[in-house]
Amino acid sequence: MVNCGLVTHKNEPVPLKSIEVNLQTEGHVATVSSTLQYVNEEQGPVEALFVFPMPAEAAVCHFSAKIADQEVVAEVQEKEKARQLYDDALSSGEQAFLLEESEESTDVFRLSVGSLPPGQSAAVTFVYVTELSVQADHSLRFCLPAVLNPRYSPPGTSGGIVSEITAGSAQIPYSLSLTMNLSSPNPITAVKSQCPLEPLEFLNTDHTRAKVNLCAGHKFDRDVELFLYYQNPHQPTAVVEAGVPTAQPGSLMGDPVVMLSLYPEFPKAVMSDVSSCGEFVFVVDRSGSMSCPMRNGPNTEERITSARNTLLLLLKSLPMGCYFNIYGFGSRYKSFFPKSVEYSQETMDQAVQRVKQMQADMGGTEILQPLKHIYSQPCIPNHPRQVFIFTDGEVGNTKEVLQLVGSNAESHRCFSFGIGEGASTALITGMAQEGSGHAQFITGTDRMQSKVMQSLRFALQPAVMDISEVWSVPEGMSVSLLSPPVKVLFSGQRALIYAQLKGEACKSSDCKGTITLQYRLADQHVTNTLSFSIKPAENTGLTIHRLAARSRIRSLEKEQQAEGGGKEELRARVVELSVQAGVSSSHTAFVAIHKGSGEAVKGPLLKRNVPVPMMCMARACGRPRPMLQSRFRRGGRCKRKFSTEFRKRRQSTWTTFTHAQKRGAGVLNVTVSRISQPPAPQMMMAMNPMRMDCRANAVGLVADGIEFSSGDSAYDIDAEFSSDEADDDIDDPLLQLISLQKASGCWEMESTLAQVFGKSMDEVAKQMPAEVEPGIWATVLALIWLHGFKMDAHDEWQFIAMKAASWIRSRKVVDLSKCVLAANTVLQCQIKEEALGF
Repeated sequence: MVNCGLVTHKNEPVPLKSIEVNLQTEGHVATVSSTLQYVNEEQGPVEALFVFPMPAEAAVCHFSAKIADQEVVAEVQEKEKARQLYDDALSSGEQAFLLEESEESTDVFRLSVGSLPPGQSAAVTFVYVTELSVQADHSLRFCLPAVLNPRYSPPGTSGGIVSEITAGSAQIPYSLSLTMNLSSPNPITAVKSQCPLEPLEFLNTDHTRAKVNLCAGHKFDRDVELFLYYQNPHQPTAVVEAGVPTAQPGSLMGDPVVMLSLYPEFPKAVMSDVSSCGEFVFVVDRSGSMSCPMRNGPNTEERITSARNTLLLLLKSLPMGCYFNIYGFGSRYKSFFPKSVEYSQETMDQAVQRVKQMQADMGGTEILQPLKHIYSQPCIPNHPRQVFIFTDGEVGNTKEVLQLVGSNAESHRCFSFGIGEGASTALITGMAQEGSGHAQFITGTDRMQSKVMQSLRFALQPAVMDISEVWSVPEGMSVSLLSPPVKVLFSGQRALIYAQLKGEACKSSDCKGTITLQYRLADQHVTNTLSFSIKPAENTGLTIHRLAARSRIRSLEKEQQAEGGGKEELRARVVELSVQAGVSSSHTAFVAIHKGSGEAVKGPLLKRNVPVPMMCMARACGRPRPMLQSRFRRGGRCKRKFSTEFRKRRQSTWTTFTHAQKRGAGVLNVTVSRISQPPAPQMMMAMNPMRMDCRANAVGLVADGIEFSSGDSAYDIDAEFSSDEADDDIDDPLLQLISLQKASGCWEMESTLAQVFGKSMDEVAKQMPAEVEPGIWATVLALIWLHGFKMDAHDEWQFIAMKAASWIRSRKVVDLSKCVLAANTVLQCQIKEEALGF
């Protein structure tokens, strides 16, 4: 591992000095220009390699390099041809640059800077276009990814370019400057970020144009997130963009393109309609990286801890009568139940106890196998399957995973959650798109619970279905859709639809077109008609054309992948459209060659990796766990130190042996099974990678003094720590209250509940109305406490409260108002009865 980017064997300075970013937004889309400043401070020519992340929905549309005073602009070429041109240029002594998309994932790019002479500087600029995602508060999110976590590649697969990451976040030697220019049809109200920003500067009186800068000196050691707020966010819009005058008429770049933004607002009556049906499958990443912190900084909650708390909240929020199951996965996977079970007090209690034991102890991130197992299970009649996937997104076989999700889209909806900075946008957004669901990213100070509960609300509430569009344009024109059909829209989701306007365009400003949208929401059929001007907007550039081309290219790539990589005509269409529109694809690359001295380079070029920040490394992430650790050594056989019980078993015939030992406040259960083939080393990383000293041929597991190994033995080892500790070790009063709720929605009157209220059991019990049952009293108290003290977290406990209110209604309490009044007195609140949902 190197300590920084372009270095000599003496760790001399790196060539990447700074990154300058200019961001131009136009409503719901953006154009991003990034300039990288390089300097070769070595004694000879070098080839620099910079692996960097990019939003999965983005498309690179420009790449250029400026060396001294001369600038060379890259061309889009078929990928193999571009690589050959790059290699030929280097061997001829010319300077060359190559920008290409990863074979495994659309959100990782590699920039090769070839044959940079000693003492020479180079400024490399690439431009990409992207859509801005909508957030729960109706803001638009732009993310400039900085963190690129190591991607786990399953055994037998190629690691791809993502394996070339070389440094941690503390070793980033370059800074970032960012300028953002905003333009919108609706007034701009605010721009927010967790990174320090200079004050927002409005450029006109109606506040439709503005400018903001990132504060100077920002180290690019974490993602930069910007949130844009506009007035009237639900107003549908249609923007027409003119084509390129010199392009061939009838081609995508030669014709106007229209972008329709659809962001429906759901009626309150629909939002309150919650289904009690469904099969909810929660798939939780338990790989070693999940023990990393949610973000950089002291006293930060671990990802696995946040996932456990979120699962607890989900389990308490499920409606009676539904079905559920929970999977944990890493290098292997296991489920709580053999198949989904009906939600009841008994099954919920079993699941809650197992959730408390979940650790980041299952090794790599192999998500493909658990998904295959889930899809192989028969669906439950009248209970639509909803799959919730929680992962930090560090996989190397993204395209294979997305193909699997897409091929099973008819049987389920997929809700995906990217945990922590560096989660793969291609994986997280791709799974949701392929599974007609919704994607969320939990970064910075975000609470996972609130974002997950938003997705649960989507899963339980009706969605916009059966969407169709009917276009009407002037005579002589026609419409050709460029984006795939929108299958489903949830409350809070937005769709962007691209279409090419063919034929002779009307020049008059009064010339109009219309689009009639028809869809079904719950039991209602809705029709909306939007009118738009055929005349293209001025000075919009080619952002919409390029995003439309990207949309069409992704559809063709998906179609080709579904054919197993065949269909050469599909590949040819992708290359043709990519070259025509000048945007990136999986089959093309940008190549730029600067004519230098023409002298062939003597000897091999020095290749240097330029670091990108990572959230954590296996050696530095998390803390050692006293109940369960792993040990990795280089080669040979690991020393065995088996327990007495296990040594007795070694000489006898057995298949599976389970050994339990008391360990502090719990029991350590170690299960050892004979298998026909010894597990591969990477499969044994399931325990905990904190003690990974090197890539190993033999692996040993140390579990509180019991040491096993798989160097040459056919043992499969599983370990689980069962805690005896009570629920009172939960620091968050809200989570403690939630943990005490029963599956039916009620609470029981007990001392632990009184402690949540800051009261003693006597204080609470003596003021209970005589005619009220203890369960009713406890439940009313809990609801008033939530409304009185936790309204800022309403999104997290709304389903908890709905279940409780429904349970109280079913009890038909005679004098409920008296009970509410007494509970308000105990808790010193003034919550009105109608606010509690009775």
